[in-house]
Amino acid sequence: MSQARLGILGGMGPQATQDFYQRILDRTDAARDQEHLPTLIFSDTGMPDRTEAILGGDAEGCYRRLLSGAKLLEREECTLLAIPCNTSHFFADRLQGELGIPLMHMPRETVARLAKEGRKRVGVLGTDGTIRTGVYQKECAAREMEGVSPPGDIQALVMSIIYDEIKRGETGSREKFAAIDRWLKGSGCDGAILACTELSVYRTYHGLPDYYLDAMDVLAERCISACGYRLRAV
Repeated sequence: MSQARLGILGGMGPQATQDFYQRILDRTDAARDQEHLPTLIFSDTGMPDRTEAILGGDAEGCYRRLLSGAKLLEREECTLLAIPCNTSHFFADRLQGELGIPLMHMPRETVARLAKEGRKRVGVLGTDGTIRTGVYQKECAAREMEGVSPPGDIQALVMSIIYDEIKRGETGSREKFAAIDRWLKGSGCDGAILACTELSVYRTYHGLPDYYLDAMDVLAERCISACGYRLRAV
């Protein structure tokens, strides 16, 4: 068995970090404790809100804290780093430049999966920070796909589910998500990305069809495989 060790820089938010680790466990083809992927989790719940920092706060301070957490995991001999927070990937390439271990790039891996499936026009559901910095749109453009951002009224519903509901420990409004779904289908999207880990938590609670690709699922699967472990068939 590989001597890999996965480092998870989490706390953004804590529920999403827990959900991500559960997916690592669920998707690993293991029959006993010793066949699971060794993992070190740092849930830094004091991390500044990434959207606020990027869109008008202390972006540099947020970056330095992310780097500090990543370096901590690197010092503890992790061989691969995962950050189950989409908005933080605004800093991903810069972080990678200061690390000696690979950072699994969640948006890049997610868009690569969609490209392999032949998708051409996908809706991006995430925080204002993720949307306005174009993290996913840039990855889509690099693969000759169109990443479509929601209009203001729909984006407000996305943000409400994330901040007013999931981050407060609620399960999320089916009615709000139904309106988002209608917009996606009506705008001609042939798929959509759950580009916020709180929306991944929403999916855990409610279930969603394959039209929605969950970036956190992609991250979990790619981390397991990259560390030399087998995926469990689902």
